[in-house]
Amino acid sequence: MKMRFFLFSCLAIALAGCKPAAEKTGEPAAAAPTPAKSGKPQVLVANYPLQYFAQRIAGDAVEVRFLAPKGEDPAFWQPDEAAITAFQNADLILMNGASYSKWADKVTLPESKVVDTSAAFGNNLIEVRDATTHSHGPGGAHSHNGTAFTTWIDFNQAALQAQAVSDALSKLVPGAKDSISKNTEALKEELESLDERMSALSRHLVQHPLVASHPVYHYLARRYGLDLKSVLWEPDTVLDDVALNDLKGILAGHRARWMIWEGQPSKDSVEKLAALGLQSVVFDPCANVPDSGDFMSVMKANVEAMEKAFR
Repeated sequence: MKMRFFLFSCLAIALAGCKPAAEKTGEPAAAAPTPAKSGKPQVLVANYPLQYFAQRIAGDAVEVRFLAPKGEDPAFWQPDEAAITAFQNADLILMNGASYSKWADKVTLPESKVVDTSAAFGNNLIEVRDATTHSHGPGGAHSHNGTAFTTWIDFNQAALQAQAVSDALSKLVPGAKDSISKNTEALKEELESLDERMSALSRHLVQHPLVASHPVYHYLARRYGLDLKSVLWEPDTVLDDVALNDLKGILAGHRARWMIWEGQPSKDSVEKLAALGLQSVVFDPCANVPDSGDFMSVMKANVEAMEKAFR
């Protein structure tokens, strides 16, 4: 009997030791981590335009993930270890190319899964030199030196990037090839329509020297004939005397009458520019998820704003 009691006591102690720590302390047990995959092929993307292209083209055939935080420029985003691991474990990685994702040079990604969506026009990229180092948002100080990377606001290049996305998705999910092809053609038709509308504006745009709030419009300027000089302003920052004096220096040799903004500028900034004889128009590059609408609705609004201003 003593032996039975001893064995029972040992078993009870052992079972108590196997209980979760939360149960021993009276705290609720932590929820089990959610599996990273939905069962669909995982497609990770470098920016929002590629997210839009992939979702529009593949539909529900894949899960598209864009990890950069909203409000941060994905071109200068620094992913944490978890985000890098997600990229490394993806079934397909859609990169913008043109030196877009600075972080990618410092990590190892599986080459067989990486697609440079701007490779088709890689020999026609624009090199930027002598750009000023500046900072905005949580990304810290950076410079736009190197390769100009806002490739998709040349809508002809955007259509080529969409085709690269389509080709990669067709290989990833061959069973959805027919719907991918149909969706790709519909997307490219819309991009080509935007390209035609902007091209039709070229003869008007060439007559108007312009200033841009940020040096991100290189491909827009080249494709559609913009005579453009850039400053380093944020739409939500009210212009101070230093900024206005810098602008006056530009205007002395560049008789612009319009400022292109990445986003809606503050009322005070618009009024200060108007006092210098400049009107404001918004052309949002839409590198990150917009507050409303989607990539296509933003681009259509951009083109409509340009048509209204310059036609």
